[in-house]
Amino acid sequence: MKIIYFKKNYLLLLFLFSSASNLFCQETNLTVNQDPKFEKLLNEKRKINGSITINDRFKIQIYNGNSEISKKILMDFKRDHKNLDGTIVFYTPAYKVWVGNFKTRIEAERNLVELKKKYPSALVIQPNK
Repeated sequence: MKIIYFKKNYLLLLFLFSSASNLFCQETNLTVNQDPKFEKLLNEKRKINGSITINDRFKIQIYNGNSEISKKILMDFKRDHKNLDGTIVFYTPAYKVWVGNFKTRIEAERNLVELKKKYPSALVIQPNK
């Protein structure tokens, strides 16, 4: 009885493999038309990600508060200081405006003196610490 049962399974398995060999996959060529603006957007995103690296760099926090005011402060800052990058970061419960990407604390402190004139609550931070 076991031999017949084994033969039935073996025959069924053999039939499935032989029928599967006759199947063919679809072959097609796919052409993607990408808008040039998409590549420009990706480059902007890469630039932004590169400017907010959180390694052993120092930044200056010029604002800590709500979303709308932080957007206004960042726009004003970018208008006045074209040589420094700025970004808005959200840490619960407040939005923070970080500017600069300084290698040393001394470099950050030098820029802090200038920024304190317009942003009295500015302070030097090291984001990963």
